Amino acid sequence: MLIFAKAAYDAGIEFGLGYEEIIIFGLLGFILFGAMAPIAAILADKYSRSTLMVIFHFGVGISAILCSLSNTPLQLAIGLGLVGAFSSIYHPVGIAMLLKNSKNLGFRLGINGVFGNLGVAAAPLVTGYLLLLSNWRLSFTIPGLLCLLFGLIFIFALRAETQPKNDKKFDEKKLPFAPRWQRALFALALTTTSGGFIFGSITFIIPRYFEIELANVSNSVAITGLLASLVYAVAGFAQLGAGWLIDRFSEKLILFVVGLGQIIFIFLASITTDFQLFFVTLIATSFVFGQIPLVDTIMSRYIPDHARGKILSIKFVLNLSVGAAVIPISSLLLKAGYELSTLFSFMSALAIFVVLASIILPSREHIKLRK
Repeated sequence: MLIFAKAAYDAGIEFGLGYEEIIIFGLLGFILFGAMAPIAAILADKYSRSTLMVIFHFGVGISAILCSLSNTPLQLAIGLGLVGAFSSIYHPVGIAMLLKNSKNLGFRLGINGVFGNLGVAAAPLVTGYLLLLSNWRLSFTIPGLLCLLFGLIFIFALRAETQPKNDKKFDEKKLPFAPRWQRALFALALTTTSGGFIFGSITFIIPRYFEIELANVSNSVAITGLLASLVYAVAGFAQLGAGWLIDRFSEKLILFVVGLGQIIFIFLASITTDFQLFFVTLIATSFVFGQIPLVDTIMSRYIPDHARGKILSIKFVLNLSVGAAVIPISSLLLKAGYELSTLFSFMSALAIFVVLASIILPSREHIKLRK
């Protein structure tokens, strides 16, 4: 998905389109990334989470290769749509697998998030260098082949799930929702909706934003791609720190600090340039990424395992569908003569809802870990 964010400009040149025109062809992928999540959750409940994760790897890999074979923008849009559809499996299915065990949950989600963001960081870096070596098509081919390889590794890594002792007496569907779960989910809906747009903007726009605003640092797509990757990679470790804090301190306080940090530093990213912009963006992105394990951990403490797949699917429909709005909004802003910095100002204002969600969220003494 984020390969396109970096390769869009070069693909647009080949197809005779400007950046503001080509990026709209990635919209279908981002919409399906969120919209297909409930279907993935239903299929996982009907068959198995492991089976869906196998389909995830091979589906994304083949779809990425199809993107590289596109001869028209429409074909590229369809390929990206398939990437988004298969990618939708991961969050409601893969995260639900992680949430199955509540031990050190925040920390484990943090570790998972670090690796996830290494993938986000790799996209502009690898794509930037592949653009220098060859063209945008190779940027899809190689990751697509690697995804197929990881699919094979995943199959061999699977183990049979062990059943609890006294299985006949155990019915996980009888596990209750935690008290005040409706209020908690409302708070998370606010965070997920605003956070989805902010995360989508941060991950999609920064590579191009750096190409424009770091002109005094470098005009090389490889260097700006490297700097964008450094932001994503270093900020990704904020999830590890957030996960460690979640297991020890109040979720309300952590969420409040995360929201406040986003308001301040995303706004600063809209008014700075060059190396100042790089460091401000690094801090802003750390606050954005640190929110991810926090939301999933809070959800797991209110929702029992048998309902998590459905709740996660709804969450990611909100999160990722709102994130998809970044593409048409960015396109409209650029066509209307606005700068990308305007989008950062809007994101800063939107982060107010994260702070509001922290106020609405029930206190920790009202909840217990859901098995």
